[in-house]
Amino acid sequence: MFEGRMTTEFSRPHVAHFGYENGTLSVENVAVSAIAEKYGTPFYVYSATAVRERVAKLRAALEGLNVQICYAVKANNNLSLLSLLVEEGCGMDIVSGGEMHRALAAGSPADKIVFSGVGKTDEEIAAALTAGVHQLNIESIEELDAISRVALKLKKVATVVLRINPDVDALTHPKITTGTSKNKFGIAYADALNTYATASARKEINVVGIAVHIGSQITDVTPFRQTFERLAQLTKAIRAKGLTISRLDLGGGLGVSYDGSAGMDVDAYAQTLRETLGDIDCELTMEPGRFIIAEAGALVTKVLYGKNQGNAKFSIVDAAMNDLMRPALYDAVHPVWPVREPAADAETLPVNLVGPVCESSDTFGEFDRLPALERGDLVMLGVAGAYGATMSSTYNARPLIQEVLVQGDTFKLVRRQWTVEDALMLERDL
Repeated sequence: MFEGRMTTEFSRPHVAHFGYENGTLSVENVAVSAIAEKYGTPFYVYSATAVRERVAKLRAALEGLNVQICYAVKANNNLSLLSLLVEEGCGMDIVSGGEMHRALAAGSPADKIVFSGVGKTDEEIAAALTAGVHQLNIESIEELDAISRVALKLKKVATVVLRINPDVDALTHPKITTGTSKNKFGIAYADALNTYATASARKEINVVGIAVHIGSQITDVTPFRQTFERLAQLTKAIRAKGLTISRLDLGGGLGVSYDGSAGMDVDAYAQTLRETLGDIDCELTMEPGRFIIAEAGALVTKVLYGKNQGNAKFSIVDAAMNDLMRPALYDAVHPVWPVREPAADAETLPVNLVGPVCESSDTFGEFDRLPALERGDLVMLGVAGAYGATMSSTYNARPLIQEVLVQGDTFKLVRRQWTVEDALMLERDL
């Protein structure tokens, strides 16, 4: 199943705090056109209220369970958004030393940071141990050896959990599936018990639990149930061997709606968790990213040109694949919402929405029916808060995209446009 389904016709925004007011698209109480007038296009825009509500929705579903929510920083690492999530009581799930420094800069306590990732360097391990992160998630025997060496050198004890590959297919896009035996992630389930015993025998290692993460954009609880059942079995086997286990890291993967269909039912997810691990007597951690931030963000762009090529019609916009990589990388399709509200009887036409980069993959989708778009029109690509800005680049020497945060009737720039001159400074006077 692909991440985003093909959008066949125009539909109005289906996510909270994005909608038409007085004929124009607004985020909370701010007209998108007002943001574009002040900062120009393209830009990402986020609803602070939507972020808070997603955290509250998840927390309400998990009530009564001993679960710490650690936001997956890779989904969107903007400092203002991270600070907002720290205020909401979230910990941070990181996969690099750079993300650790961002989390700390945003005010996250080190002891609420989980360091995941399959390829940590010695320098990153040392920085994490020095900072005092909550735990490092180990993904191989060689990584365990590396953490042992660094811990001994620093005269520290490393608190770790073992990431296990449960060999469960999440039934999602193959590029975001991480929990099968064909993937690079985690320690094979069959090797888990022996590896846990090996780690437990080392004085410089404090192994306290096991972790899993089976993939992203999962909308069916079945793979989670299968995974949690395997976690429960392994926990019992570890304890039967006389070893201590006190933490289970459940990973993330909760899917969202890109087209108005149902995303993950978090109440069903929580009930699955209660039924499989509710009496396991372990601290639980989960690491949602997309679920919290995707629907809270969107990309705003402007139409540059219209063009007919044979039987195909193109609308060329000023955003490109370097600003939003997901369509090129994952075949994802985001909903398209014109900023000027279309009339109820407006004619809709098939159109290819494309960017200016010199790649055929620089396309946001071939849409069956969208309202006619003209030069200068503003367009929003919705549900783009996750893996949008955080994956953006300066390909074709294009400026790194700007980001705006809306709260109520106010908005502010939270990442300025990184200009070509900024990039040139990295290469001058070396």
